[in-house]
Amino acid sequence: MKRKDIVLAVLAAFFLTNAIIAELIGGKVIYVGSPEWLLSIGDPSWGLVLGPFAISVGIIPWPIVFVTTDIINEYFGRRGVRRLTFLAAGMIGYVFVLLLVTQQFPAAEGLTGIDDKSYNKVFGQSQWIIVGSLIAFLIGQLLDVFIFHLLRKRTGKAMIWLRATGSTVISQLIDTCVVLAIGLAYPLGWSVQKYASVAVTNYSVKLGVAILMTPAIYLAHWAVEKYLGKETAEALAEEAASDSVSGPPAGLGEPSAG
Repeated sequence: MKRKDIVLAVLAAFFLTNAIIAELIGGKVIYVGSPEWLLSIGDPSWGLVLGPFAISVGIIPWPIVFVTTDIINEYFGRRGVRRLTFLAAGMIGYVFVLLLVTQQFPAAEGLTGIDDKSYNKVFGQSQWIIVGSLIAFLIGQLLDVFIFHLLRKRTGKAMIWLRATGSTVISQLIDTCVVLAIGLAYPLGWSVQKYASVAVTNYSVKLGVAILMTPAIYLAHWAVEKYLGKETAEALAEEAASDSVSGPPAGLGEPSAG
């Protein structure tokens, strides 16, 4: 196996694992921040908007997805991310089917402390998250790819932070709105105010994390260049940029030298 194939395999593993974990844990919503001083400002009815801030724990694995998406974009091109996105969607769909099947078998009461009601409550909710996430994931990822390479054409090799963060800003706005609407707001009967509060908070957290993860993106670029060699890495990036217009990227289609 060539070094570039190992890089792709590692990136794909992190991409798929974190995407699937995010689907499974997304039904848990937590409050962050201190509501006491926030609720003392203005009308107390603003509480859902000002605090405490509600976020899904499903956003915790997404920084890894951000970074791996951008690195795959950079070195394996648009087709690389698209193929992994469709693969991830297929795996998430597979998880959906398995969860549905396992709910049909009655639990052995008293053996583990997990009965049918608790199991179905956790993983039944995850099914709605998965449905919403599948739609949002596909839209968000494909939009991310388009914007990333649009900025790549404008900036060339420079301004990695701009294409990485810029693509995330828009794609995650769509992703957040869609997944919360289908995965939580609709099945749980949320009010518009509650949906808006959670959506704004989740998107703000994702955006903030994406900005904070910028050094990690540069670190990942450094690691890839260190492992592959700077000349090979730069050649792979240029190939990926051109393959985003036509032709399969190295490692995901026809083999290329290197």
